[in-house]
Parts: sequence; structure tokens; C-alpha cells
Amino acid sequence: MKAVWSRRAIRHLVSLREHIERDSGRNAARIAERILKAVEILQAQPEIGRPGRVLGTRELVVPGTPYIIPYRMRRERLELIAVFHGRQKWPPKL
Repeated sequence: MKAVWSRRAIRHLVSLREHIERDSGRNAARIAERILKAVEILQAQPEIGRPGRVLGTRELVVPGTPYIIPYRMRRERLELIAVFHGRQKWPPKL
């Protein structure tokens, strides 16, 4: 199933990479790589995410990082909604 990144998810990914890059370019690249690899696996196994805290969503916990990607399963695609840090407060609606 193909993953489609929302504009918000892309902004979050770029922002977190820029933030981490200030301290360590190597860590920024490693985390971005782990996120992209997790999404690649999700496309092959869309059910691996846990039920989401927001109705109608699921959550992919990115291994080896503190990041969570909420997503929606549609007929022919996965909608990646955002990229949140695990300690971040989530909005009530996505």
C-alpha cells in the first residue's frame, strides 16, 4: 500500500531534521533514515501500527527514535498525517 505524506508531516520531518542537525548532522541523518525505513515497512504491512489515540487513526512508533507517525488507512493508500515526538502534546483532531 502506498504511503502519501501530508504537507504537515513533511513540515514536521524537515523541522525535526533541522532541529537535530544543529547538534549533530549524523544523528539527524540517522533518525531521518529510520523514519523513512519504518514507513517503507509500513507500506508492506499497514496493520503494524497500533490503534491511534485520535479516532480513525493508527500510530507507527518509529524504532530506535522517540517519534510517532499517526496515519489513516484508506482503500489504496496510507495517509501519513504528522510526525510527533513521543513527549509532545497531540492536538485533539488530526
